[in-house]
Amino acid sequence: MKAVISSTGLWTPKDSISNAELVESFNAYVDKWNAENAAEIEAGTKTALTYSNADFIEKASGVKARYAISKAPILDPNIMAPRISARPDSEPSILAEIAANAAREALERAGRRPEDVGAVIVACSNLQRGYPAVAVEVQDILGTSGFAFDMNVACSSATFGVETARGLIVGGQAKSVLVVNPEICTAHLNFKDRDAHFIFGDVATALLVESDDIAPAEHWEIIGSKLVTQFSNNIRNNFGFLNHCAPEDDGLIGERGKKGLTDKLFVQNGRSVFKEVVPMVAKMITAECEANGLDPHELKRMWLHQANLSMNHLIAKKVLGKEVDLEKAPVVLDEYANTSSAGSIIAFHKHSDDFKAGDKGLICSFGAGYSAGAIFVQKVAA
Repeated sequence: MKAVISSTGLWTPKDSISNAELVESFNAYVDKWNAENAAEIEAGTKTALTYSNADFIEKASGVKARYAISKAPILDPNIMAPRISARPDSEPSILAEIAANAAREALERAGRRPEDVGAVIVACSNLQRGYPAVAVEVQDILGTSGFAFDMNVACSSATFGVETARGLIVGGQAKSVLVVNPEICTAHLNFKDRDAHFIFGDVATALLVESDDIAPAEHWEIIGSKLVTQFSNNIRNNFGFLNHCAPEDDGLIGERGKKGLTDKLFVQNGRSVFKEVVPMVAKMITAECEANGLDPHELKRMWLHQANLSMNHLIAKKVLGKEVDLEKAPVVLDEYANTSSAGSIIAFHKHSDDFKAGDKGLICSFGAGYSAGAIFVQKVAA
C-alpha cells in the first residue's frame, strides 16, 4: 500500500499589509517612543529606536507584503498587535475555522466528502489552545469520521504531518487523512521589534493524503521522505501555558506590549540560523536523493519553506551545484511573507499545475527545533 497526495487547499485572509504600510506604522511608533523617553535617551540610560525601511525589508528577506487576519490594530502605533476577540466555547474557534476553510477546498478538488476522511491532523506552529485538540474540532466542523489530533514541529509541521499521515495509511489506521496547517503567525510576532516586525503573515493550507487504491486519477505519489531534528535556541517562542497573557488580557489573542510579555514572543538569531540551517537542509536533501536513487537534477521543482529568499537560493544552489531561477524554486513569501508550516504548501499549491506524469518534485520545510522535513513526490496522471 502506498500513500499519495490527492489534493491541496488554501485559505487566505482578505486583508494584506504592504511593507510600506508596516513601516509607516513602525516608524510612527518609533517617533512616539523616542519622544516619551527623550530625557532618558539624552541621559544615556536608554537608546533611541531607529526607523525601519521598506526597501531594506524586501532586499534582506524577499518579503513585500503579508496577509493578516487583524490588519487595523497591527497598523495602529498605539497597539501594533492583532486583536482577535475570544469566542464562546459554543462557537468554532478561529484556528479551527480557517483550517476547515482550507480543508474544504482540498476535499472539493479531490471529489471527496468529509465522511470519506478517516483522520484529521492539525499540524502547525501556533496552536490556539492545549485541548481539546483543534483537529478534533475541525473533525466536528467538517463531519469527518475516525479520529483527529494536533502536532507541532514548528515550521516543519506540514511535512512532518504528511509523513505521519503516510504512516497511518500504511499501518491501516485510515485510508484518507487531512493534514491541515492553520497559521496565525501574527499573534506570536512582536511588531515593535525592528529586526522581526516584517517576518510573518497569516494563512491556512491543507493536504489530502490517501491510499493509492482510492486516490483520484491525478495525484502525487510520495516516493521518498526524510525527517530531521536538532535542538537549537536560535529560533524560539516561549509563549505557552506557563507564561501566557496576564489575566487582564483575557478575551484577546495577540495582546502585546505589557512589561514581561514581549520576551515570550518569536525571537531568532538570524545569522546563526542562516549559517546552520542552510547546510543542514542541503545535506538532508542530497542524502535522501542518493538513498532513493534520485539525481537532484531530476527534480522539476523544489517547493521550499518560505522564510528568506537568500536562504532558499543558497539551499537550491548547494543541492544542484548551480544558480537556480524562480521556476525551479518558486517564491510566495513576497506576497505571503513567512507563514511557518504553510509556506512550502502554498508554493506547492500554486506552482504545480504544469507537472506531467512522471515529473518529480520536492516539498521541503525547515525551521525551529531545528527541524527539517523533505517529501519527494512524483506526478501520476490518467
